[in-house]
Amino acid sequence: MKLSVNGTPRDVDPSRSPTLLAALRDQLELTGAKLGCDHGECGACTVRLNGDLVYACLTLTAACDGAAVQTVEGLADGGTLHPLQQAFITHDAAQCGYCTPGQLLAAAALLDQRPHPTDDEIRTAMSGNLCRCGTYPKIVTAIRSVADASGASATRADAPPSATGDAP
Repeated sequence: MKLSVNGTPRDVDPSRSPTLLAALRDQLELTGAKLGCDHGECGACTVRLNGDLVYACLTLTAACDGAAVQTVEGLADGGTLHPLQQAFITHDAAQCGYCTPGQLLAAAALLDQRPHPTDDEIRTAMSGNLCRCGTYPKIVTAIRSVADASGASATRADAPPSATGDAP
């Protein structure tokens, strides 16, 4: 079957890789999306499928025939990093880096839909992606910096992620 992966037509065999994550990693050698929990709870495998965020570990390859898939490898423009990638580096938002590909795709989807989100909207949009290192404040700062650089932003909500200190 055919997929468009990061704008390039690719063939995959769903009988060899039942999940989209397995097809991306094992057949196409795109290893940005990670296998974390294998239950759609951590976000390490997040990709965009026809523009929507999905957990690739739960998405059947056979259901993706003809679909457009964007992985973290497709964020950069050749040798030029996407502004979010640069912001994650600048603000040290990637500690161990395991969650970073999913975080970046979730952030890109947010900014595509809402270019000037509040900090609360950023935290809500990122809540499907867990960070083992707990760099949530730096992730919010990195996303905020890209939103601010693109023009006037909405009113910021500078409250902590939650009263209990939980993830965003």
